[in-house]
Amino acid sequence: MTAPAMSALDAIYHRRATRAFTAAPVGDDAIGELLRAAIHAPTAMHAEPWLFAIVQDRALLARISDRTKAMLATPSGDDHHGLARHPESRLPAIFTAPGFDIFYGAGTLVAIGTRAPGGFAVADCWLAAQNLMLAATALGLATCPIGVAALALNDPAIKEAVGIPEDVTVVAPIIVGVAAGAPTPASRRAPVIVSWRRPRAP
Repeated sequence: MTAPAMSALDAIYHRRATRAFTAAPVGDDAIGELLRAAIHAPTAMHAEPWLFAIVQDRALLARISDRTKAMLATPSGDDHHGLARHPESRLPAIFTAPGFDIFYGAGTLVAIGTRAPGGFAVADCWLAAQNLMLAATALGLATCPIGVAALALNDPAIKEAVGIPEDVTVVAPIIVGVAAGAPTPASRRAPVIVSWRRPRAP
């Protein structure tokens, strides 16, 4: 599949975290393109530790959403690898509302994980996720990282249902789909530069 003409900077500036999706499916060709982009991310020591699980079964997505909300509603400390737990004060109350879908109606979930969840491997997985999201933007697709979904995706019962091996830790769950409406403009604070050393004049 051929991506439309969009520079890397265009993709960076146009990417948005989308929280409303149509029912339009994401095709196999598009997913293949996203995965190829993901594996071209930088990787420490050329380890390429990333692994991918794709879920497009809406019943299973609903089960993952429900399990995530149940785990958020009954926190029991950090998850095993400290990858997904958010401070409760920062989680909107809607995340535990009975009818809320944490995937916002998206029909595709790409879960990026690793068998070696050390510092560099986790960073590599998120770099792959960034590549995937930028590639999706270039293809006219919408994405959103759903970090809290890693709680359920690392639960043994959900792992078995999705087909994720026991020794794989999910790090970066990303939803992909067609946005329901134009993305909301996003603003960012200016870069905070704490140091910028230049050579001293002779």
